[in-house]
Amino acid sequence: MINIVVAGFKGKMGLTATKMVIKNEKFTLVGVFDPHSVEKNLNEISEFSNTDVRVFQDKEDLVKEVQADVWIDFTIPAVAFQNTYFALEHGIRPVVGTTGFTESEVKEVQKLAQEKRLGGLIAPNFAIGAVLMMEFAAKASKYFPDVEITEMHHDNKLDAPSGTAIKTAEMIFAERGYHAQGNPEEKETIKGARGADYEGMKIHSVRLPGLVAHQQVQFGSVGEGLLIRHDSFDRSSFMTGVALGCEKVMSLNEIAYGLENLL
Repeated sequence: MINIVVAGFKGKMGLTATKMVIKNEKFTLVGVFDPHSVEKNLNEISEFSNTDVRVFQDKEDLVKEVQADVWIDFTIPAVAFQNTYFALEHGIRPVVGTTGFTESEVKEVQKLAQEKRLGGLIAPNFAIGAVLMMEFAAKASKYFPDVEITEMHHDNKLDAPSGTAIKTAEMIFAERGYHAQGNPEEKETIKGARGADYEGMKIHSVRLPGLVAHQQVQFGSVGEGLLIRHDSFDRSSFMTGVALGCEKVMSLNEIAYGLENLL
């Protein structure tokens, strides 16, 4: 059995992950963490009335009272890095779905994981279809270098562009390199109209109620176009990847960046 802690268990993704861990026969939920929670036990929440699991408001108390193998993190960008670093320092393998990590933060936790010889995973997207979308887009960019990315999420998402969009752009750049797009004389009459720029490609972020997680990668060429799109209509779509990550990190001694590295 793999002993698991879920941080950010009251958020929509954290809640879904908590339910997945409880239902999975390979996992044992040993604690949940939220510094703002008023509950002391998970069974105080109606949908977990039959689950006797301690709710922790302090990370130090958590590591003193439970033995955890894996730390699932679905918190917010402002605290995810500190949580991940804390988990590694205390011998817990992080599986992180919170986006917003900077490149330097990813490298810093990867360095600590190597020193500790602990496995971990930081995944901008846990949906298998989203991983395939990124892989297909990277391959297509060798033949269609002109590309724009549009990512669409619910209006409570805090970071923009999404981690998935950034990861997609990084994978495309690794294949095609820098490529200037559009008319060099173009002018934005409203600032930001053309979106963010990453190595020549544009990234656009949409935030609207009713959306979950969606992304399209649009390629244009002479006389033709190619559109690669992925849609997550429900957060349950991410749980296969989260469960896979929890199992795979147990045999790793470094942090993987991107679920595709475990497939």
